[in-house]
Amino acid sequence: MITGATPTVWMSAPRPVVPGPAEVGPATADRSNNNLDVIEHDGRRYLAWRTAPHHFAHRDARLHVVSSADNGASWRYETTIALGRDVREPRFLEVAGELFLYFFTLGRVWYRFEPDRVHAIKRDASGWSSPRPISEPGVVEWRPRYLHGVPTMCVYKGADTTYSGSPEPTRVEVWTTDDGWSWRPLDADQPTSHVGGTETDLVEAPHGGWVGVTRLEGPEGWGTDVIHSPGGRPDDWVTRRYPNKLDSPLVFRVGDDVFVVARRQVAFGGRYDLGWRRPSPVLRTTLYHLAYWVTRKRSALWHIDVTTSELLHVADLPGQGDTCFPGLVTNAAGDVTIYNYTSPLDGPDRPWLLGQLGRTAIYTVDLRVTAS
Repeated sequence: MITGATPTVWMSAPRPVVPGPAEVGPATADRSNNNLDVIEHDGRRYLAWRTAPHHFAHRDARLHVVSSADNGASWRYETTIALGRDVREPRFLEVAGELFLYFFTLGRVWYRFEPDRVHAIKRDASGWSSPRPISEPGVVEWRPRYLHGVPTMCVYKGADTTYSGSPEPTRVEVWTTDDGWSWRPLDADQPTSHVGGTETDLVEAPHGGWVGVTRLEGPEGWGTDVIHSPGGRPDDWVTRRYPNKLDSPLVFRVGDDVFVVARRQVAFGGRYDLGWRRPSPVLRTTLYHLAYWVTRKRSALWHIDVTTSELLHVADLPGQGDTCFPGLVTNAAGDVTIYNYTSPLDGPDRPWLLGQLGRTAIYTVDLRVTAS
């Protein structure tokens, strides 16, 4: 375990995916290519990504799904989800040997934040099913996983107020399922695990329990909470607060070490919470959003010390402008293969908001992380 040491990172050169070899059949790229997920299932690698005219909500947004039998060298078209409204947050999970894809719907107009609900499709011998809603409105899913053999999905509620003039604290819940379609709180007696968190990712801790992170965007705190659940339950979370906001977190383990890939702030020493005591928490939430939108970003690798919940920035991955919504597979050599997106790497280092209005592309890069 890396304790008191800085990990050493070997990183390959980035390889293009979209625009590139994953554009097959109807799976064509628009200007913005961002939210994605990847999984190995039944001998194939499946990739889903959102493509649209820009990062913001749009009626022409689509989720393309393609698959590969040769580790991403070539791809086969699978399906496209187009509902006449924004679709994003694709998330794969295998349940009882069958592959599910979960996603989230929003509105049709770029300047309105209109979160809808979580949907799912399933792949079987006859192909992909039609989309089916699996949640009530106002629920956003993050990353479904197996934790100690149990299928789980971290979701957050209250997202419909996050970017309004009266934001309310969000609530994180951990859900489970028996069939992939019907989801329920893992702990029905205490469904809320965290107040104020949004995007939440957990993995099994090396010596039992869970470890992970959740993002906070106010008004009930700002930044990131590192989470340790000693018992591996929704009701025993111990957190440590950081002013850095880890957007789009992907938590993974390399042996007994826990890492996170997430978006990081370049300005203000990396802080999202600027430590202001005035104005009110609601107005501070709006001002923090504005400061974040007009500053530069990176995709970054972080390390979590499971014993102390210390969060350490290890290295930056390729990424600038609008960047970071990672997925991960482990390749045959034991290295980690990251799929991610970014504004053009050979273009100007623009603030996040300008990046969201411009072109973005998906790439893949191999990582090997060892103790120094």
